[in-house]
Amino acid sequence: MSDSNTITAVGRRKVASARVRLTPGSGKFTVNGRDLEEYCYTELLAKKAGLPLVVAEKEGQFDVVVLVQGGGPVGQAGAISHGLARALQKHDPELRPALKKAGLLTRDPRMKERKKSGQPGARKRFQFSKR
Repeated sequence: MSDSNTITAVGRRKVASARVRLTPGSGKFTVNGRDLEEYCYTELLAKKAGLPLVVAEKEGQFDVVVLVQGGGPVGQAGAISHGLARALQKHDPELRPALKKAGLLTRDPRMKERKKSGQPGARKRFQFSKR
């Protein structure tokens, strides 16, 4: 099923994880069996997901198939972007400086902070009463 010219990579952001498959082709971009513009319902999310192709100047040269799960729309768009950048770097190592300068190869470490006991949330405290 996988060709010798198929490149796979994994991208992550928050809780979302995206498996990206890159094959030379006409520029078709599918996410979980749906078109990118349909899946990433805002223009900003679709632009964020496809940013590595724009930075590498490779729009329309690859067919991209993505399986993404976990998290919400923003985390998933970030995971797709991260995975796509990694796949492009695997395809052509000379793209690394441009992708790195744009900050697309760095795994965003920011995660949701855990809820602590004795508090209603991660940072919020219950109301203090002096008397």
